[in-house]
Amino acid sequence: MGNNDILLRFNDVLNVSIANASFIKLSLGNYQGNDKELKNLYVRKVKIKRVDMLSFNYRYKTRDIFKNFPVEGGISKVMQYVSNDFKVCTLFTATEETIIEHTKKGEILIRSKKNVLAVQTSAAHDKEKKRIITPAGNAYLHALKITDAEGNVFKNAQDKYKQINQYIEILSPLIRELPVGVIKNVVDMGSGKGYLTFALYDYLHQQLNLKVKVTGVEFREDLVILCNDITKQSNFEQLHFVQGTIDDYQVKEINLLIALHACDTATDDAIYKGIKAGAELIVVAPCCHKQVRREIEKYKVKNDVSFLTKYGIFLERQAEMVTDGIRALILEYYGYKTKVFEFISDAHTPKNVLVVGVKRVESLKLKEQGARGKEEILQKIKDAKAYFGISYHHLERLMGL
Repeated sequence: MGNNDILLRFNDVLNVSIANASFIKLSLGNYQGNDKELKNLYVRKVKIKRVDMLSFNYRYKTRDIFKNFPVEGGISKVMQYVSNDFKVCTLFTATEETIIEHTKKGEILIRSKKNVLAVQTSAAHDKEKKRIITPAGNAYLHALKITDAEGNVFKNAQDKYKQINQYIEILSPLIRELPVGVIKNVVDMGSGKGYLTFALYDYLHQQLNLKVKVTGVEFREDLVILCNDITKQSNFEQLHFVQGTIDDYQVKEINLLIALHACDTATDDAIYKGIKAGAELIVVAPCCHKQVRREIEKYKVKNDVSFLTKYGIFLERQAEMVTDGIRALILEYYGYKTKVFEFISDAHTPKNVLVVGVKRVESLKLKEQGARGKEEILQKIKDAKAYFGISYHHLERLMGL
């Protein structure tokens, strides 16, 4: 059987497993492509807004990137990777494992074996989730007009309630990965009406039993007064809200910093505060990427993507990716392992990007690689700026790079 026949056979097995709902996941390894930092790729099936999708987790040396594709397009992309870049791929189904492997002689081999675990597949979005933040007995949810006095979620607040839980579901595994006792001070930059701030305090204190201090920073004084009143009603003694800008807020120690939808360079201000305070975990959901977009529009450098960026909507998306990509590089420069992934929101916007930085424990190996690695990162930032015609990135300027 030739290589093409083997690939066609694997393609058939993959399609059948997805069609009959026995598909569990794909694991691709031994990467030999052009991206030097890419290590592995993991693919699983999810259901988003009632549509089947394939979720790709690109595992890099210092970060993870998540992308979702329609099933047909995802399968096509998998086959491209299997044919060229990844030399080993394992398909896990409920009954068997199918392994496809490239030999040093250029031959492709395929073999199957029984899945001894006989794991039953399930898409995480297929069934109603058990919410981490429960509505009953939480006075702050009633005060925020999400529930009535009996703890029933109002019909017009269902999306907001789901959104709160979704954020906590995202934060939960990140928090649990940190060493016990690390989190002592949490700051929510740009806390707004405090929906997430209250829920996070509730989760940390009531479910994880962590007696940590949580602070919400908000520019609008009326919201600060409202939130502090709700804090008193809820007897949340370690939670308080302060009035001011992210830039003006001063704190010496932060263990967990959150900034969701801080506009434009306010996200950079938040990341800067987190890095300077030595935060073990930084989580931001940026929006309004105006600073870099203005730079691209101002200098109009001709490059390989100019045919796209002449259109406003594509320019906007390009500016978003460049802005957040450089933010991730700067976090890596300061010793953070980064993850950048897209998640679907239940309310307000159809999708968001989260940039996550987890401070790495500095090992001897990292120390040895540190100087060289930092120089490589600085060069990447320099090259990106030159390619897109950017004179500066706000976070880069704040950090003095």
